[in-house]
Amino acid sequence: MESPGRTDTYVRNRGSEKRRRETCSMAIEVGTEAPDFELRDNHGRTVRLADFRGEKNVVLLFYPFAFTGVCTGELCALRDELPRFENADTQLLAVSNDSIHTLRVFAEQEGLEYPLLSDFWPHGETSRAYGVFDEAKGCAVRGTFIIDKAGTVRWSVVNGLPDARDLNDYVKALEAL
Repeated sequence: MESPGRTDTYVRNRGSEKRRRETCSMAIEVGTEAPDFELRDNHGRTVRLADFRGEKNVVLLFYPFAFTGVCTGELCALRDELPRFENADTQLLAVSNDSIHTLRVFAEQEGLEYPLLSDFWPHGETSRAYGVFDEAKGCAVRGTFIIDKAGTVRWSVVNGLPDARDLNDYVKALEAL
């Protein structure tokens, strides 16, 4: 029986689920403790997941690359809804395997005011810890994890590279916290 407040992990992919499993390890499960990490943001500041424990919920969003169509669309949609996350006492953290220099220019160009974290080196270490690193492509797939204030993964979704995520799913999952 599922514990109260827990939701399922969704895996969406118009392509082959088998292909995703062959190139990525399986994403961490809902109900488990979120792996801690230490990454630098687009301003060169160090961000640790542990810094939010007991303070804020976290939406941890992995995306393949800055300056690509689907990624830019998703991150700009989140930018436009940022007050909804802030009102839900939630910190949005977006992670890619791009360098901090690339992320800085991307954030400036798109007006992104939430942290863009670089999982550049060691290459994909955090993406691998969450089970969303595509070894064949050398980047993260589209994975999102909602982590509560206690550090527990409460909801997740993993999409294949071409498939955008639905922002409304995040809102519903946050409301369930």
